[in-house]
Amino acid sequence: MEVVGKLARKRKTKDPCPCCFLNKARCICAKIPTLDLKTRLCLVVHAKELKRTTNTGRLAIKALINSEMRIRGDGTEALDLSDLLNSRYQTLLFYPSADAVDLTTEFLAKDPRPVQLIVPDGNWRQASKVHYRHHELKDVPRVMIKAPNLATQHLRAENTPEGMATLEAIAQALGIIEGAPVKEALMGLYLAKLEGTLQGRGTLKD
Repeated sequence: MEVVGKLARKRKTKDPCPCCFLNKARCICAKIPTLDLKTRLCLVVHAKELKRTTNTGRLAIKALINSEMRIRGDGTEALDLSDLLNSRYQTLLFYPSADAVDLTTEFLAKDPRPVQLIVPDGNWRQASKVHYRHHELKDVPRVMIKAPNLATQHLRAENTPEGMATLEAIAQALGIIEGAPVKEALMGLYLAKLEGTLQGRGTLKD
């Protein structure tokens, strides 16, 4: 991939695919894998985030059979996540709070149950509200990936060394939980989304 410019110029996507939000000529929906995993994913997404063409969380939902999306901030009743606290799963909130522990195979080995990963999706402010406003999740352990993100290209500007797009972060987490093939499948989808987005911005040659 050849980068044409240093800064991405914001453009409104013309004739977008309703699923991947790329221009239909660059649609990557055929590349979405179908993964049936023991790990359960719950994406808690802010309503405004779903309107952003750079959102990648919805691609994770499309790829993962054992997953669901909960929408918050849409002006209706407050979202209650207490029904997610199911004893069949080791439930973890994937959020880099001050008390978050590093997600490792050693950490996971302490509990034999399959993992349920709750992933906030939105900008930093929107995602943080899942962490501190949903008191029903106060006893759910927080986990994060503490290794820095060494990628040189991003869909959005990242404010922390560990910052990643939602799909990118889910790929890394499920690589630890489920194994390398799952990570590779989801990272392939993320990189296709990244490439198509940069091409649409004119910062990457087709």
